[in-house]
Amino acid sequence: MTDIFSPFSSSALSSLPNPQRPVRYTRADGIPETEEDSAGQRPPVRDYLSINHIPSQVRVPKKIATPVRVEGKVWFANERTWIAWLNISVLIGTLALALFNASKDQIARNFAYVYALISVGVMIYGYSVYQIRITKIRKRDPGHFDMIIGPVIVSALLFFAIAANFMIRVRELREKNIPIPGTDVYFYLLSIIAPAT
Repeated sequence: MTDIFSPFSSSALSSLPNPQRPVRYTRADGIPETEEDSAGQRPPVRDYLSINHIPSQVRVPKKIATPVRVEGKVWFANERTWIAWLNISVLIGTLALALFNASKDQIARNFAYVYALISVGVMIYGYSVYQIRITKIRKRDPGHFDMIIGPVIVSALLFFAIAANFMIRVRELREKNIPIPGTDVYFYLLSIIAPAT
């Protein structure tokens, strides 16, 4: 029943050619292997790109091995990604340096070290992604260049570092009986919203 409503039924997908490509793919690899007849002509094969219900027959062209060309925009996109990671690393490093120089206690210095480690980690990750993608581009790898786990890890590390910094600071203010900024506004708004409770 699901094959009726699915545009990609198993029977339709099985009639398609095999999409897997070799490691070094060339345009000639898309041409099927056939033998020439006595006149030196290659036999006609089914054209999968035809829109008629009758499969058209196309004569197989001769194979001319030409490598797949890598455009300049691919190289520049990889460099832009590296520069974006470097920019994030410098921003986090600047935050760490400012926190270290402005700190008057050991807790702030410790968090400055944590942010500095995250900054160095982001720089190393960005450079490794850059090198991995350079290698894939040079090999003309047709695969995906996505690396989803890196940004998630960096975001999680920053979130936990900032949350821990905030929690430790609030706990420190409570221990010293210093009023937390904004609590008076919070209680005022709470009294306006729910005065009877």
